[in-house]
Amino acid sequence: MISIVIPVLNEAQSIAVLLNHLVENASKEYISDIIIVDGGSIDGTQQLVKEIVAESDFSIQLISSEKGRAKQMNAGANVASGNILYFLHADSFPPKNYDALIRSEVEKGNPAGCFRMQFDSNHWWLQLASWLTKFSWRACRGGDQSQFITRELFDEIGGYDERFIIYEDNILINELYERNKFIVINKKLTSSARLYREKGVWYIQYHFWTIYVKKWFGADANELLAYYNKHIKQNRKVKATSIESPREAFVDK
Repeated sequence: MISIVIPVLNEAQSIAVLLNHLVENASKEYISDIIIVDGGSIDGTQQLVKEIVAESDFSIQLISSEKGRAKQMNAGANVASGNILYFLHADSFPPKNYDALIRSEVEKGNPAGCFRMQFDSNHWWLQLASWLTKFSWRACRGGDQSQFITRELFDEIGGYDERFIIYEDNILINELYERNKFIVINKKLTSSARLYREKGVWYIQYHFWTIYVKKWFGADANELLAYYNKHIKQNRKVKATSIESPREAFVDK
């Protein structure tokens, strides 16, 4: 059985669409629970999820956690009931029958891995970056591709390293590559390019590369976070959002 863990922070505009996608593209037979881990949203995300929980015949639960994806994902894993954990970003949409695809790989003896990724953008560089994710190279990995891992292996590693506010996905991925326990499923997950659209493709790509290189040369969690906050962090004002329209995206389906 699979437990899906989704860390969220101010995702009222997309969470209902994602939950609808997860329900429509999987079998209830294989999904143990879907756990939304909120890190302190102020845009109506929590209220929206609570309404969806009340109306869905899937087991969906909302829990709260300290802000930070590593902390949120660990908190979700702590309450998950499945023996396979599937960590998913709130703006990433896995392929049809994603649950059966994950189960098949685990049954083959592959305890961890991800899907290929396709950005929702026609920019040539993002299309190329998407294409490269079909290869098994560690440099082509990232949290946007999602992460499945058996409960046993996740506990053996110790979960996500909560010292890292950013780059936490890659820390876990590095552990899996060191153990030679990572597979890329040759099906496409669609991920949002919203940060690239907002800040510019080359600007974001340059700074992501810089973070990768900094970590390669030994930068610690605090140094990576300071660089991210200075160059990438979105300083958008979060507005109160009307939740009726996003909610209908789930209910009407």
